[in-house]
Amino acid sequence: MGSFKSSVFILVLHLLEGSLSNSLIQLNNNGYEGIVIAIDPNVPEDETLIQQIKDMVTQASPYLFEATEKRFYFKNVAILIPETWKTKPEYVRPKLETFKNADVLVAESNPPGNDEPYTEQMGNCGEKGERIHFTPDFIAGKKLPQYGPQGRAFVHEWAHLRWGVFNEYNNDQKFYLSNGKNKAVRCSAAITGKNAVNKCQGGSCVTTPCRPNRTTGLYGKECEFIPDKEQMEKASIMFSQSINSVVSFCTEKNHNKEAPNLQNQKCNLRSTWEVIRDSEDFKTTTPMTTQPPKPTFSLLQIGQRIVCLVLDKSGSMTSDNRLKRLNQAGRLFLLQTVEQGSWVGMVTFDSAAYVRSELVQINSGTERDALTKRLPTAASGGTSICTGLRSAFTVIKKKYPTDGSEIVLLTDGEDNTISTCFNEVKQSGAIIHTVALGPSAAPELEELSKMTGGLQTYASDEAQNNGLMDAFGALSSGNGAVFQRSIQLESRGLTLQNNEWMNGTVIVDSTVGNDTLFLITWTAQPPQILLLDPSGKRQDSFTVDTNTKMAYLQIPGTAKVGIWNYSLQASSQTLTLTVTSRASSTTLPPVTVTSKMTKDTVKFPSPMVVYAKIHQGALPILRASVTALIESVNGKTFTLELLDNGAGADATKDDGIYSRYFTAYDTNGRYSVKVWALGGVARQKKIPQQNGAMYIPGWIENGEIKWNPPRPEINKDDLQGKQVCFSRTSSGGSFVASNVPNAPIPDLFPPCQITDLKAKIQGDKLINLTWTAPGDDYDHGRAYKYIIGISTNILDLRDKFNESFQVNTTDLIPKEANSEEVFVFKPESITFENGTDLFIAIQAVDKVNLKSEISNIAQVSLFIPPQTPPETPSPSLPCPDININSTIPGIHIFKIMWKWIGELHLSVALG
Repeated sequence: MGSFKSSVFILVLHLLEGSLSNSLIQLNNNGYEGIVIAIDPNVPEDETLIQQIKDMVTQASPYLFEATEKRFYFKNVAILIPETWKTKPEYVRPKLETFKNADVLVAESNPPGNDEPYTEQMGNCGEKGERIHFTPDFIAGKKLPQYGPQGRAFVHEWAHLRWGVFNEYNNDQKFYLSNGKNKAVRCSAAITGKNAVNKCQGGSCVTTPCRPNRTTGLYGKECEFIPDKEQMEKASIMFSQSINSVVSFCTEKNHNKEAPNLQNQKCNLRSTWEVIRDSEDFKTTTPMTTQPPKPTFSLLQIGQRIVCLVLDKSGSMTSDNRLKRLNQAGRLFLLQTVEQGSWVGMVTFDSAAYVRSELVQINSGTERDALTKRLPTAASGGTSICTGLRSAFTVIKKKYPTDGSEIVLLTDGEDNTISTCFNEVKQSGAIIHTVALGPSAAPELEELSKMTGGLQTYASDEAQNNGLMDAFGALSSGNGAVFQRSIQLESRGLTLQNNEWMNGTVIVDSTVGNDTLFLITWTAQPPQILLLDPSGKRQDSFTVDTNTKMAYLQIPGTAKVGIWNYSLQASSQTLTLTVTSRASSTTLPPVTVTSKMTKDTVKFPSPMVVYAKIHQGALPILRASVTALIESVNGKTFTLELLDNGAGADATKDDGIYSRYFTAYDTNGRYSVKVWALGGVARQKKIPQQNGAMYIPGWIENGEIKWNPPRPEINKDDLQGKQVCFSRTSSGGSFVASNVPNAPIPDLFPPCQITDLKAKIQGDKLINLTWTAPGDDYDHGRAYKYIIGISTNILDLRDKFNESFQVNTTDLIPKEANSEEVFVFKPESITFENGTDLFIAIQAVDKVNLKSEISNIAQVSLFIPPQTPPETPSPSLPCPDININSTIPGIHIFKIMWKWIGELHLSVALG
């Protein structure tokens, strides 16, 4: 039996291997299918927007086809229409498509007027992005001069989303020095244009030439590269797809490797086409010999939520208090998580299935209470997961089609027949969320979530980690407006002895407070409960259920903003506290935390990356304290501080996405992830995104510069933001690790790549380097040493780093991971003279001589300002007839000074 289970486990790992993405996109015979474009519920109803989306995709498809050398096109697209819009016969109910798994979101601009298209990219080069963002005004073609045709911009963003490439322009540094000359950051370098400054004052503007800084030689930030409207160059789409002649990506032949842009920084100087060629899409296709068909569209409208609980009541559920914990978590879902207006049914199963409740619409607390009474109270028999699922399909079909319905499947048992209903599940159109409870849940379980776009979670038998509550608390609707969703503020647990106390605080901030629930569970006897609101008033109205071993308090109205204090006292038992709430207003977006991992499976020694996105609406929350709790199947827990510093696992600094590598595997099997977030700073406005189409400042037509309206400026006060006090917890789901060796675990983890190396000239030909320190194991611990290589040839440095000139780093001792490193040196082995371009890279080495990848390559160019030629001395001037002690009204003269050129300088002070 053991060997069979092991072989099944390995098979499932192969089935599940891949990135953790709920996207439904599939590549089928060169055509992309299953693309979901969602219209945000806050967008006012406008039928023309639907046609404009269709036009954009239809325009984009042939452009994509030609840009990829006849390899890819858009085959079919689903447009997700808000529930609040009028229903129409041609609008059908979605199947697996939801707002949560949408690939493109069309939402109102924030702030108004900021219509920049962009793509969320959490990962590194070659890793798929999260979502493309457009605004209705952009879709409507109101930003053509700035971004070009919508279809072309869609292809630019698609390359971000699908192939993990980056921009080939740089808004932060628009020019760089090469052989002493200013060059615009662009790709290819054959794009023609002029450099100019648009100076505006009092409603009038004048065009002036760019002037270099006398110290650095670089053009100032106000200088812009203005492309010619008519070009011959065909590349590159990731620089500016809005240029008419641009129809392809940069290749290794025309890629501008010196340009300081994100593509070079993130992708090791590789062109976008090289990255695309390395993708699975490219490797599994060949060019088409015929023209592709036009895209087809389906119009889907969100309806009421339909969910059926499918709960395991087999004999193994009597172990480790699982049935009681199922009842506690089930009550949280029914009393709080599931939204008003939803339809809920319930099925239990062992070797057979039992309908506990047909679909009931949640209109009040009456239906919620009635459903909690239907939760299973006894357990026996075997495990037949497919029997439970088939019964749930029957329950749903009595009222609605199964398309777009949801099933929450919880099981703790093995079932080697689960694959027999995979086809039925696929054809049902239902979304299946899986909850694996305990160490023996069927290894194939996650495949059900994977094939339907559902959430996969895992809860161990360690009750103090509150994993089952977190799993059920995470099951809010993937379609409802954010103000309808349940938001978890706290999730804690502790095993107490000898009348010990579990003390803590919960912050109710101004963005939440409606429908707030405090829920406490125990394993033996009811604890003493003390809960104080922010004014110090004790809250005593808990409903106590001794059978289920839980107590809960629903705060009427909107909970008071501030710090709530709790103290729980007990002996020889485990207590947990869960606090949830909803948005305080339909107009003020709540602070939300969503968490995920890079993948749903990982093979040792590959690292896992944990992400937490913290936003208020579209605005990022910065400088929050974010901690991930990772629990293995053994019940062992690991904590990680997640960072938004743009180093290590974190792709972009200050974007509200916090990241960290996880390498502390202790066993094979499932791992669960939970994130805690506290406090932070909310930006007042969204800054321009790094991963979006370029805003064209203007065009040159017939030799004349025609300026576009200036890009919206960012106020420095908006960047500072305001302090916000909040507390949140979020389930990040689960992943499965394999190939983990028995203890002691060998050290096979190198330092992570340095991705933020910067260099500048300082003083007498000194070079100042700064970067974020990597660790001994990726971004943990401390590296052993650094190797710094320099070269005057950028490709030699990348491809022959070990043969490059090595800087003496004897005195450079690495700091702890994520610290700022500063190192100043003078290049001794290279002739460093005016106009010299010098390229620099770093490699970190750990104590067992494992080496990181070569860092991003930084560049410095030595610029020695030309000396101002001395002026020809003018004839001597007669000494002015001024008495040193005399006074000119309003002016005191202190000193008269002659320069050798005969120029008179008066040092004066106003009287």
